[in-house]
Amino acid sequence: MPAAEPIPADAQKPCDPGKTKTKSAAAQADPEILACLMPLMNMSFEPGRCVETIEKMSEGPKKDIALAEYYYFSGRAEKAIQATAAYLTAPDTAARLSAWWIYAYACLSMDRIDHARYALRQIQNTLSASGEKDPTVRSMEVFVVFAAAVLLHLPLPEKMPATEDFLPLLPQGLRAFALYVQAHYLYLKGAYANSAGMAEATLAMGASGYPIPAIYLHLVAVMDYTSLKQLDRAQVHLLAAWEIARPDDLIEGFGEHHGLLGGMLEAVIIPRWPEDFKRIIAITYSFSAGWRKIHNPVTGHNVADDLTTTEFATAMLAARGWTNKEIAQHMNISAHTVKRHISTALHKLGISQRRELKEYMLK
Repeated sequence: MPAAEPIPADAQKPCDPGKTKTKSAAAQADPEILACLMPLMNMSFEPGRCVETIEKMSEGPKKDIALAEYYYFSGRAEKAIQATAAYLTAPDTAARLSAWWIYAYACLSMDRIDHARYALRQIQNTLSASGEKDPTVRSMEVFVVFAAAVLLHLPLPEKMPATEDFLPLLPQGLRAFALYVQAHYLYLKGAYANSAGMAEATLAMGASGYPIPAIYLHLVAVMDYTSLKQLDRAQVHLLAAWEIARPDDLIEGFGEHHGLLGGMLEAVIIPRWPEDFKRIIAITYSFSAGWRKIHNPVTGHNVADDLTTTEFATAMLAARGWTNKEIAQHMNISAHTVKRHISTALHKLGISQRRELKEYMLK
């Protein structure tokens, strides 16, 4: 249940996609090079047919990586680790980058922190490698490095290329996910309306046909609209994400984003899908524990690590200035229960003032 952690002010800012320029060197991407880069993320399929779509793929690295993605996005981290093992040293850049990315995140959930750190270093090292590279290869490297840093709320590499250098080269599904990452970046900087606008525009321009990016785009819109206290719009996006994810059990993203969703899972999912909520929360606990072990030492911040998910959700909203009455109404619990959760959170964190929650929830 990671809290919003701003990227440093001096980090490279993603560009406005409306101002993206397609350079002559980036006019054409090589589909053969891109073939094994997160193929499931870049795949359009009807909800409920994810496994069937993968099974129809030709045998080879592309199918194997897609299956590893499926394991990860359906909350089966151990299987994802096993599925990527053979590709961590693959000569194919796309397959290797995909394997490292999936492996790093899966290791967080399995409390294999040294393995996760090693995988993240391997990803970052791709940008510092010397020598001229095919623009398509470079675009893949930048995409994966950018996504890995922003989504773990870590500092961006010092020599991070501008978004316009890689976004035009990505195929539509990966481009949609890259725009989700940019929307997430804007969210971390507190630009909630801009972030929501980017997410909705990306969905409107075809991303809704790509289930993995669509889920994540809807979730960042939930984060934005909850922060703006536009709860009806937040609920629309949450249910849209759930409608896409549930038929294929693609629930990992809900667990990853729990702490940023501002109690929306408690408000919307618990009443209708209580058993699914339990599974989401199990993912939240395992992923968040690993996330903090990577995030806190790197950034020097102490994001709360011993609260229950409900305590975290109520404390997160309280830190953003919500009253107990507002939180209670939003989460379908009593104001007395909200007060109790916040008091417990304050006690666990060793603080006495409600305003001090910001140090643990929002920095």
